[in-house]
Amino acid sequence: MSGIVYGLLWVLARGVAGLCFRYRVEGQVPRTGGMLVAANHASYLDIPLLGCGMNRRAWYLGRHDLFPIPVLSGLLQSLGWIPVKLGRLDREAFGKAINLIRAGHVVVIFPEGGRTQDGHLRQPKAGIGVIVSQTGCPVVPAYLRGTFDVLPPGASWPRCRPVTVRLGAPITFDTGKQKERAETKQFYQKVSRTVIEHIAALGEVPVPTRKDDMASDSPNRSTADAHNAE
Repeated sequence: MSGIVYGLLWVLARGVAGLCFRYRVEGQVPRTGGMLVAANHASYLDIPLLGCGMNRRAWYLGRHDLFPIPVLSGLLQSLGWIPVKLGRLDREAFGKAINLIRAGHVVVIFPEGGRTQDGHLRQPKAGIGVIVSQTGCPVVPAYLRGTFDVLPPGASWPRCRPVTVRLGAPITFDTGKQKERAETKQFYQKVSRTVIEHIAALGEVPVPTRKDDMASDSPNRSTADAHNAE
């Protein structure tokens, strides 16, 4: 039954998107196999506008407090929303995502962990690396262009602006067993960084600066400042 409702909502979302947002989709996800689709996150409309751009049903990891009304929360979970508790690794939510991928389904994740407040990409979280490590699944990067203009944080009503969804080629990672905790952490960081770089490339936008990049730049900045002072 939920599959029928999902299909009807897919058609409705695609129709509204085409009518109001001059909606376009570039690329597609593979038709078979379990995988992650990793996208930038700029608007509450990202889920329906990404979902109706894919040729397969998907499940969506999202923060647990998006839909606090119990009845609505239960309905949306039956349609594919996987609520994630913030502030720690939610083993129940990630376990469900892992099981879905192992069963051959598509799971959508927003590596930034929340909506951007200024339209720019944010630093990715490590959760995507956890799922890839456990499943060995490919990751399809996606960039949603225009959703920030349609419904940015704080807006009360969507505006008619063009929206394009770009789906990239699947990324695969070597998930050989990490022997030590440090190696595992490095793997998570490698996955999250690689994915956000692919998302940025699809959107033709800057890659978010890492803290260690900023730290490595600081001596040069200090030297430059000293020369300027002279």
